[in-house]
Amino acid sequence: MIADVLTDAGNRMDRAVESAKEDFASVRTGRANPQLFQKVLVDYYGTPTPLAQLASLNAPEARSLIVTPYDKSALKAIEHAIREMPNLGANPTNDGNIVRITMPELTEERRKEYVKLVRSQGEDAKVRVRGVRRKAKDDLDALKSDIGEDELARAEKDLDAITRAHVDAIDDALKRKEAELLEV
Repeated sequence: MIADVLTDAGNRMDRAVESAKEDFASVRTGRANPQLFQKVLVDYYGTPTPLAQLASLNAPEARSLIVTPYDKSALKAIEHAIREMPNLGANPTNDGNIVRITMPELTEERRKEYVKLVRSQGEDAKVRVRGVRRKAKDDLDALKSDIGEDELARAEKDLDAITRAHVDAIDDALKRKEAELLEV
């Protein structure tokens, strides 16, 4: 029973760490990267659809990206969704067949804003991990009558170690992203 609770908590914490890494990848650095557009949702016939399902993305140059839609009727919607995406500062242009995106040069001020954003995302991820820990602790406390005090104390120590490892993984990813953002 204890192993099931700890395994479930570990899996849920793994998902929180992966989600944090995806969030970090969506914050741009000096290069245009198709991952920046993973969270762009396009209003496609009234349904919010991820951009990756509507178009292919290529990065022919360091600061430009080409979006080739599978359905040409979605060009305007794709262009609008990219323009409205916060934290990108992207300027899309539509030539009738493709959407060309030119990313502006990052200023020092903009880099610092991105660092603040990434730190906020990292803190949110840590809060999610701690929430999983709290739920697992409640589940362990519910098992208190079936298991002894010593077993419960050992399980809580294991849970704390799992939590610490996941928080450290988020911190490491955050440090790498901050260094990447501040690199000129």
